[in-house]
Amino acid sequence: MMVILLYYKNLFAQPNLIEESQPEIVSNFNLFQNYPNPFNPSTRIRWQSPIGCWQTLKVYDILGNEVATLINEYKPAGNYEIEFNGHSDDGRNLPSGVYFYQLRAGDFVQTKKMILLQ
Repeated sequence: MMVILLYYKNLFAQPNLIEESQPEIVSNFNLFQNYPNPFNPSTRIRWQSPIGCWQTLKVYDILGNEVATLINEYKPAGNYEIEFNGHSDDGRNLPSGVYFYQLRAGDFVQTKKMILLQ
């Protein structure tokens, strides 16, 4: 169903038509590079999922130790974005260095590298 909205700039003007667009259909999984990278104090992580499933997004240090869980829940198909503020799950400021973030969604697993500068 398409919705057409009308609004007037003034009483004598012609109405402007605004078409409500349909959301973009996601056709495959994708984990995007965080932005900004390197970052301080925070960065944005975006991903897309073509199906609804349980999704986890975790951050690991250079040694592979899990330092933060950003998402651990069921999410419907769609595009997502979350902010990572450079803190561990217990609230500590993480030191400068290389970190990895990993998305697990169904059978999909992808990992990207990011750099924190304090």
